[in-house]
Amino acid sequence: MIKKGSKLYSIFTGACPKCHEESMYTTKNPYVLGDTLKINERCSNCNTKYRIEPSFFYGSMYVSYAVGIAFAVAAFVISYLFLNTSLKVAFIAIIGTLVAFGPIIMRLSRNIWINLFMHYDKTLAKK
Repeated sequence: MIKKGSKLYSIFTGACPKCHEESMYTTKNPYVLGDTLKINERCSNCNTKYRIEPSFFYGSMYVSYAVGIAFAVAAFVISYLFLNTSLKVAFIAIIGTLVAFGPIIMRLSRNIWINLFMHYDKTLAKK
């Protein structure tokens, strides 16, 4: 459905934004909390440097806010409108969603941020 070569592939899989051949993260599982944000220095396939400059990923905090709001709105709509719960229960559902999906939100925001600045290059794939 989402194929290599698209931004969505790199964003949802955490693959190298240039070649889509390797994961940027040292651990694929985002719920290993000590390693949630640890990324490799470079891609072993295309040698792309992931940390473009010091503090590069600080900008992903802005993206993280937007992604968190999207998750919170989805939790509210599902709990309050579809399941017809009270506002208190909907609020608890929002908090629970943000806590449960926190590591995924952090990785998604980093993936979105780096994909704003790097683009897929099919000549680097399987080099």
